Amino acid sequence: MSKGTVVLAYSGGLDTSCILVWLKEEGYDVITYLANIGQVEDFDAAKKKAESLGAKKVFIEDLRAEFVEEFIWPSVQASAIYEDRYLLGTSVARPCIARRQIQIARQEGAQYVSHGATGKGNDQIRFELTCYALYPEVQIIAPWRIPEFYNRFVGRKDLMEYAEKHGIPVPVTPKAPWSMDANLMHISYESGILENPKSHAPADLYLMTKNPEDAPNSPDVLEIEFKKGVPIKVTHVKEGKSKDTPLDIFSYLNEMGGRHGVGRIDIVENRFIGMKSRGIYETPGGTILYHAHLDIETFTMDREVRRIKQGLGVKFAEMLYNGFWYSPECEFVRHCIDKSQESVEGKVQLSVFKGQVYILGRESPKSLYNEELVSMDVQGDYDPCDASGFIKINAVRFLVPYSLIIFHSSSHTI
Repeated sequence: MSKGTVVLAYSGGLDTSCILVWLKEEGYDVITYLANIGQVEDFDAAKKKAESLGAKKVFIEDLRAEFVEEFIWPSVQASAIYEDRYLLGTSVARPCIARRQIQIARQEGAQYVSHGATGKGNDQIRFELTCYALYPEVQIIAPWRIPEFYNRFVGRKDLMEYAEKHGIPVPVTPKAPWSMDANLMHISYESGILENPKSHAPADLYLMTKNPEDAPNSPDVLEIEFKKGVPIKVTHVKEGKSKDTPLDIFSYLNEMGGRHGVGRIDIVENRFIGMKSRGIYETPGGTILYHAHLDIETFTMDREVRRIKQGLGVKFAEMLYNGFWYSPECEFVRHCIDKSQESVEGKVQLSVFKGQVYILGRESPKSLYNEELVSMDVQGDYDPCDASGFIKINAVRFLVPYSLIIFHSSSHTI
């Protein structure tokens, strides 16, 4: 008798294929779900494989457009970057994937969901917090936290032997000595030979970007148009080619950035569960947008509003990294950031060249830049004496110890 129905987040790889069969062994009816979020994948082959292994149903869901519009764009608005370097490509994909998994679970009346995330990583938290936020009654089966499972499958060799025994097709090519996660936003690489933080990344590791040394010897100049903090059009200035839908815009920026080796980083980061990990990331389109958005935002946003927004962006990045996308506090922060973007519109011209993004110029109907006021050649309406008072007021903080500053109650002067 079946223990119930479980919706498994399925990749078609060795781990989740073994989990599928193991769940059936444990007495569950298994529905597999594979999200297309821009990774290179043979989805038809994955579907046939799941069906051959006994999946009750197989869902292949194209989430690319909603991934860009509902998850990547808010991250662009926030200038979301974790620990000053990581643009959160894996983190931002998880709430998108898990949301659809929960929709399928509700639709199919499944009492359980399952995933193949390791017990040492962040993804288990990201998936599960999303599941509990959207379907509080759901029960989660996390095999890599179940002793009966992880003691049985200590290493890849055990998984391979299990696969051969149960007729699970095994990879015919040798596995790369590192793990990889790919989506439209980025590709991440970790574990294996990369666990030694001193080891250099092999030259053949990168799949999304060219080595900057091998990139073209002339730049590509792009113009990106923003409205309310999100890109609405990208144009190649020389070729005249343009894209104006969210998915096409982001895909084209990936193409241009990848061609020039933009967006590679090699970092050690702090995982939410309490350990440091080494990760290598390539985020070509996201890196271009990070710089372009930062430029148009500074051009159009009030200084004090931006100061507050910067703090919210840091907080948003932490919540996103830690899996709290659907928390009430993250929803509140996203709302505040979205409000801050109302006047962030205009065009930014930039070049991509040999691994770098260079801002060339910008224009906006909502610019707060006053060329006449700032000009060193035109006096305009500015009285230089105003600067004297400003300097004196601020100099007090440096010249007088706070303990000696006395406010007179009658005049309110120092």
